[in-house]
Amino acid sequence: MSKILIIEDEEAIAELEKDYLELSGFEVSIENRGDTGLKRALEEDFDLFILDLMLPEVDGFEICKEIRDKKNTPILMVSAKKDDIDKIRGLGLGADDYMTKPFSPSEMVARVKAHLARYDRLIGSGMPENDVIELRGIKIDKTARRVWINGEERNFTTKEFDLLTFLAENPNHVFTKEELFREIWDMESIGDIATVTVHIKKIREKIEYNTAKPQYIETIWGVGYRFKV
Repeated sequence: MSKILIIEDEEAIAELEKDYLELSGFEVSIENRGDTGLKRALEEDFDLFILDLMLPEVDGFEICKEIRDKKNTPILMVSAKKDDIDKIRGLGLGADDYMTKPFSPSEMVARVKAHLARYDRLIGSGMPENDVIELRGIKIDKTARRVWINGEERNFTTKEFDLLTFLAENPNHVFTKEELFREIWDMESIGDIATVTVHIKKIREKIEYNTAKPQYIETIWGVGYRFKV
């Protein structure tokens, strides 16, 4: 349930707005003074603010500025003042919308819903994208640990995935088996480096069209392997 704070000194208007918003499923709080409204706005978590312009103690312009300095929460400014200069000033301070009194409560609810939906989309688009490597038909999603070859997903074991990813992140660099063993298996001389050869063979079976003539992971005889781009 989205939480909304109404900062409005006309109690009848504030209560009317609250009634309509609560009927639409919102949780609503009211403050009738600018100073107390600003304090709650900064200290508590709300999903949207409905802010009157003319308030006792601290006016709506100052509240809008203070909120916007610290939060990206949507602000819907309302006022009986119809002058364009006030609207321009309010929007310039960071308000997302400006409604002139008197207005339809149902229109206010519609605008609230629109701004909340828009904010949710913006927050969603700000999510970090997956770390993806794409090289000549191979797509490696490091975040999801998934691999596609020419659009077809293939399954890899943990070490196969790590080895393929390491080579793809360092294209055209020749690595010895010892270097790959240390990098992927995190060991020096402990263990059998022949496991590198086995894993390269398995990876080729999953990514190469012809394992006898590999396009991606080349064997550099007497040295090691490289991912060719």
